[in-house]
Amino acid sequence: MDPVPALREPLKKVLGPATAKVMAEHLGLHTVGDLLHHYPRRYEERGQLTHLADLPMDEHVTVVAQVADARLHTFASSKAPRGKGQRLEVTITDGSGRLQLVFFGNGVHKPHKELLPGTRAMFSGKVSVFNRRLQLAHPAYELLRGDVEGEETAESWAGALIPLYPATAKLESWKLAKAIQTVLPSAQEAVDPLPESLREGRGLVSLPEALLKIHRPHTKADIEDARARLKWDEAFVLQVALARRRHAETQLPAVPRRPSPDGLLTAFDDRLPFTLTEGQQRVSREIFDDLATDHPMHRLLQGEVGSGKTLVALRAMLAVVDSGGQAVMLAPTEVLAQQHHRSVVEMMGELAEGGMLGGAEHATKVVLLTGSMGAAARRHALLDLATGEADIVIGTHALIEDKVQFHDLGLVVVDEQHRFGVEQRDALRGKGKQPPHLLVMTATPIPRTVAMTVFGDLETSVLDQLPAGRSPIASHVVPAADKPHFLARAWERVREEVANGHQAYVVCPRIGDEDDDPKKGAKPSGRPPQDDADKRPPLAVLDVAEGLAKGPLQGLGVEVLHGRMQPDDKDAVMRRFAAGETDVLVATTVIEVGVNVPNATAMVIMDADRFGVSQLHQLRGRVGRGSAPGLCLLVSEMPEASAARQRLNAVASTRDGFELSRIDLEQRREGDVLGQAQSGARTSLRVLAVIEDEEIIAEARREAAAVVAADPELTGLPGLRTALQALLDEEREQYLEKG
Repeated sequence: MDPVPALREPLKKVLGPATAKVMAEHLGLHTVGDLLHHYPRRYEERGQLTHLADLPMDEHVTVVAQVADARLHTFASSKAPRGKGQRLEVTITDGSGRLQLVFFGNGVHKPHKELLPGTRAMFSGKVSVFNRRLQLAHPAYELLRGDVEGEETAESWAGALIPLYPATAKLESWKLAKAIQTVLPSAQEAVDPLPESLREGRGLVSLPEALLKIHRPHTKADIEDARARLKWDEAFVLQVALARRRHAETQLPAVPRRPSPDGLLTAFDDRLPFTLTEGQQRVSREIFDDLATDHPMHRLLQGEVGSGKTLVALRAMLAVVDSGGQAVMLAPTEVLAQQHHRSVVEMMGELAEGGMLGGAEHATKVVLLTGSMGAAARRHALLDLATGEADIVIGTHALIEDKVQFHDLGLVVVDEQHRFGVEQRDALRGKGKQPPHLLVMTATPIPRTVAMTVFGDLETSVLDQLPAGRSPIASHVVPAADKPHFLARAWERVREEVANGHQAYVVCPRIGDEDDDPKKGAKPSGRPPQDDADKRPPLAVLDVAEGLAKGPLQGLGVEVLHGRMQPDDKDAVMRRFAAGETDVLVATTVIEVGVNVPNATAMVIMDADRFGVSQLHQLRGRVGRGSAPGLCLLVSEMPEASAARQRLNAVASTRDGFELSRIDLEQRREGDVLGQAQSGARTSLRVLAVIEDEEIIAEARREAAAVVAADPELTGLPGLRTALQALLDEEREQYLEKG
C-alpha cells in the first residue's frame, strides 16, 4: 500500500486544473507533497517593513511597505480613448529607502482608489531601473488590512509572521500561501525519512510538525525548529544516496595495480629535474594505496591553479602501465587535450617513444584521440589502443564512442569533472575488462562541504601547495569608466612585458561574429545586471583584437583564439604562442584551464565583471607559470560601489582559491552551487546552505555512512527509502550527475 497517498495527490485534484497548470509550468510543483516542500523564502511581520535598499535587480520580489505618495498623471496618447492616457505613480517606503510603483492605462483605477498614503500592503513584481530609480511596473499587491477581529489584539496582529514564498509573475506569494493553507492538513501524513534514534538524539521535531511550523509559524522559534529539522532531511537523504553509491563501488571487483620496483614510474621519477612537493608526495601515496586495492578507486583530486595535478595524475597513469594496464585521460576540449598530450610527451621524453627507434628501455606509446583527427590517424590510434601497443591515451569525449576499444583499461583520469556527467564517465569505465580505477581532477577549488555534497561519492585529495619556482601574480582592478587613463596604462604595461621578451593574454567574454543577438556567446556570469552599464554588449575577441592591433598594441604580433575556430587552426595558434612567435593572444575563456605557456606574464581581462570569481581565478592562473612575476589586470566599467566591483576587489586581494570559492558561493544562489543539473529542479537545496551548514553536512555524511554500512538496502527504514526514491526518480536523476 502506498504509504503517503495524500502527499502524492496531484494538485489539479486539490486546487483545480488552472492553478495546478501554473504551478507545474512555473514552479515545477505537481503534487501536494511538492507544494508542502515549497518553503517560504523569508517572513515579514505585519508591523514591520521590508528593507528596500537591498532589492536585487531583474528579480521577482515580494515586499511589505507603506504608501508614502500617489499621483495620477494625464498625458497625450494616440492609443487611449479621447487621446489622453493615464499613469499612476505610487511611492512606497520602508522609512529609509523608497521604491516607485507605476501603473498605466486601465490598470490605474483600482490602485488609485486603494493605494492611499499610509496604506500598508504586500507588493509583488520585477525590480527594474527607470531614470536611475528602482521601480516595479504594474505590481500585484495585497492590502494588509488593520481590522482586528475577535480577541486578536493590535499587538498580535502587528506581530503576526507573513510567509513570503519564492513566487513568479503568474503566481504571487499570497496566492501560494492560500494554496498551501488548503493542503496543510495533509502534512500530518508525511512519513519521516530520519531514523527515530537520529531524530531523538539530536532533539529534532517530527516532519509533520516541521512542515506546519515552516508554513504557519507563531513565533520565530517555530521557524528555527522547522528549518533545523528540514536542513537535516536535505543533508541526510542526499548523503545516504551518495553513501549507497560509494558502497556499491566497493562491491565491484577491480584489478589491483601496483608499480614495478624498477619500471616506468621509477625511470620517470629519475629523470624529473625537481623533487615533488610534500603535497604531491602525500596525494600520490593516497592514490597508490587506492590503486593497490581489489575494488575501483573513486577519488577526486582538487588543487590550486598550478599545483601540479597533471604530474600527480601522470605518475598514477605510469604506475598502472607498470602493472600491465592502460590509462586514459579525458579532457573537456580539444585545446586542452592537445595541451595535455604535448606536456605529457615533454615530461616523459624518450619514455614516450615506445616502439620507436631510440625509445628508452621502459618506454611506452602516448596516443592522442580527438573528434577532428583525420581518418588515417584515427584508425592508427584505435588500432594501438585495441592491441595494447599504446598504454597511455589522451583525448576528448571521442574516447567514449562505441568504436573505441582498449586492450586492458586500468585507469580513467577525468580532467575538469564538472564538465562531464556520470553517464559519460561510466561509458568510458565500461570499456575495461573489469571496472577501471577512476581519478577525477578539478582546478576549481571546492570548499569541503561542496565536495561532500556535489562529489560526495568520491574520496577527496587536496593539493594546496604550489611547487617551488612558481612566481607571484600581482592583480589590479582597472576602472575603465571612472579613470580611462588607467586602461591606457594597462596597454603600456603589456607593451613593457613584450619589450622584456614576454607575452600576454587579453581575455574577452564573447567571440564577436554573432549574426543577430549582440549578447549571444557572452559567458553568463551568474549574477543579475547591476545598472544601465550592463545594457552595453559584452566586448568581443574579434573587435578588441582589431582595435588593439591598430591602436595601443600596434606593431606587436596579435592573434585570436576562440572556440568556433577549426581545431587545426586553434592548435596552430597555440603552438605559435607557446613557441614565442606571437606577442599577444586575444582569446575567449577557451584558455581557462590547462594552457601552459611559462613565458606569458601578463593578462588583461576585459569586462571582468561578467565572469564568475572562480573563473577569474582560473584565468589568472595562466600567467606567472615561469620564473618571471605575473600581472593580471581586471578591466571593468562598473561603478566603484557596485557588487560587481566588490567581487573584482576580492579577486585582486587574494590568491587563495579556496577563499575565493567561498566568496563565490556566498554571492550565488544556493541552487547554483550544485551545478546546472539542479537549476530549477525540485531537488534544489531549499533550506540547506552548503557554506554555513558545514557541520550539518559533515555529521549527516557520518550518520549516512553508518546507516548504509548496517543496512545497505534500508529495509528497516521505509520512510528513508521513499525519500530516496523521490530524490532519485528518473526526472531527478541528474541531481547526482554533477553537471
